[in-house]
Amino acid sequence: MFTGIDERMSSQPLSDTPVGQKVRLVAISGGKQLTRRLLALGLTVGSELEVLHHRGRGVVVAKQGNRVALGKGIAEKVHAVKLD
Repeated sequence: MFTGIDERMSSQPLSDTPVGQKVRLVAISGGKQLTRRLLALGLTVGSELEVLHHRGRGVVVAKQGNRVALGKGIAEKVHAVKLD
């Protein structure tokens, strides 16, 4: 799931990512059903997103102009690294 040792060390759940931060997804720590659900939303490992705002522990992210709201459970299972 992780693409490199540096990304593994610096990744964090989307629920902990600050608003306005651009990130790249590096891991989904869930089962096949979660991975399929995220794929249907266009979110895969390697996708680049921007965190728009938090709703409790859940987040709203944007990818290529599309917004997706992720609840707390999913946001904690999706890991990302910050982009410069």
